[in-house]
Parts: sequence; C-alpha cells; structure tokens
Amino acid sequence: MLSTIRIVLVGTTHPGNIGATARAMKNMGLSDLALVTPRVFPDEQATARAAGADDILANVVVYPTLSAAIADCQLTIGASARLRSIPWPQLTPRECADLAGRQARGSRTAILFGREHSGLTNEELELCHFLLHIPSNPEFSSLNVAAAVQLVAYELWVANASGDAAVEPAVPLATGAELESFFGHLEATLWDVGFLHERRAGDSTMRRLRRLFNRARLEEPEIHLLRGILTTMQFRLKGGKE
Repeated sequence: MLSTIRIVLVGTTHPGNIGATARAMKNMGLSDLALVTPRVFPDEQATARAAGADDILANVVVYPTLSAAIADCQLTIGASARLRSIPWPQLTPRECADLAGRQARGSRTAILFGREHSGLTNEELELCHFLLHIPSNPEFSSLNVAAAVQLVAYELWVANASGDAAVEPAVPLATGAELESFFGHLEATLWDVGFLHERRAGDSTMRRLRRLFNRARLEEPEIHLLRGILTTMQFRLKGGKE
C-alpha cells in the first residue's frame, strides 16, 4: 500500500521543510513526494534536513499546478489545521490510513499538505474527496508541515503493517484528471441550459456538486456515462446539429 501513496506539498516556503518531509517519509516507507510551486527547490537546506533521504529528494517531481500533481490519483485527501465553513467529509490520520489501505489494487492516493502559514485554500480543498484533520490543542493547533506528514506517515505504516484492511474490488475509479474534466463539462452544460445564471451562485452550486460527486467516489464507467448524458444535452440544445 505504501508505494501507492503520494505526499504532495503545496506552495512550500522553506526548503528545509521539504527535506524534513522527505526524512519523515523514508522513516515510514513512503517514497513518492510531489511539490507544487515550491518557493525554493532544490536547495542545500532541503538536502541537509533530509538527513539521508536524498533518494526521495532526487526523485521529487515539481508540478506547476495542484491539478497536475493529482491527475493520475483516484483518491485525494487534503490536510487542514482548521475546520472549514463548508461541510466536507472529514478523516483523522488513522481513518485516512485505513481508507488508503482499502483502495483497489493499482489505485493511487494523494495526501496534500499546504503552505506553512495558510495551509490549503478552499479552492484546493475542493479538489479533494476528504479533508484530513489532525486533532491537537485547540489553542495551538498549527503543526509544522513535516511534523504533520510524520504523524500521517506513521499511521500509514501501522495500517500497512497490520494487513487487516480488506482490499476493495479492483474497479477502476476516476482519476483526478477525469474528475476535473467532468466538472468542467458539467459546469459548462449547466450554464448552457440556464441552471447557472450568476457567477457567485454558480460557484456555490459547483462547490456543492463537487462535494456530492466526490463523496460518491465515481468509477471510470460512471464518469463516461455522465459525460455522455452531458454531451447529449448540449447536442439537443443546438437543435441536434454540430
């Protein structure tokens, strides 16, 4: 299971945190580290803080957008130190590890960690199926990003070592790229049919629809079915003409 986990750091400011994350990952058998628009990387501070996890740093992939970093992932979980105003399915680190361990063979899971001072934005969390919240002192709840990765990585290691989690049937789930393409198609169709008519209301509606479909964990055939329905609706709106 550990080989299917991708740790994604978004907008990391201090390169030392990247190195410390690599060390935390190697401690717990993780190896896939992705960076989204880090301020500085590569950097000697990252190498120094990695303390021997140089192989993980050497294989880091830097992405220009979060969507690109999770494009091939079937399950995306975003870490947040604070609870958001919009209800989102929420997991503890242990629940996160259990869920990751029950994914179908070949599925990839991305676990996202945000900026040191502000975390993940609401827009970035909208790309996630679940929100990961680490219980801590409510008066001082912000964890260092590498410390947060270490806690989650430990739970993943324990879940992997236990071997108790049942593996779900190997039905191909939609990837991040397929979901984003579907959401774009859905929004365009809803504007076309007049269901969306104001930008602010449209944003709110799409946020709720994202939450609904992410909760459903769509399979690839279901995505194709829904895309077919949307295409037919758009075709009929044009009077059946291309």
